[in-house]
Amino acid sequence: MIVLIQRVTSANVVVDENIIGQIDQGILALVGIEKNDTPEKAERLFERLAGYRIFTDDAGKMNLSVADIQGEILLVPQFTLAADTRKGMRPSFSSAAPPETGRQLFEYFVSYARQRFTAIETGQFGADMKVSLCNDGPVTFWLQI
Repeated sequence: MIVLIQRVTSANVVVDENIIGQIDQGILALVGIEKNDTPEKAERLFERLAGYRIFTDDAGKMNLSVADIQGEILLVPQFTLAADTRKGMRPSFSSAAPPETGRQLFEYFVSYARQRFTAIETGQFGADMKVSLCNDGPVTFWLQI
């Protein structure tokens, strides 16, 4: 399981010209699900995401998590994160989870996140989404379990 996290001052997801998820200060998390991912991996990855210290403290050091700053999290499914780009001029998605498995695990990830964190917004699995963000820093990290 892969999550690309970005520290943002704001972010939103639009589907069919309607905003379906929107946050202010917090984390935009693009979520990629691979074939061998499990609910246990999803739980561990969310705990890392929520506890990852990417926000600055009073001394200007990245010592605070999204929970510490009472920020928000926008979870957006993105199967292209599972692409193998090591060879050729076209990505291979052979390591990505099949669509129904990916949907189920993303829904589990969101459900688990909502049990542990108050401010969770999401994108829509399988939809043509337009994602807008203001990356703060920019600060971007790749987390993988």
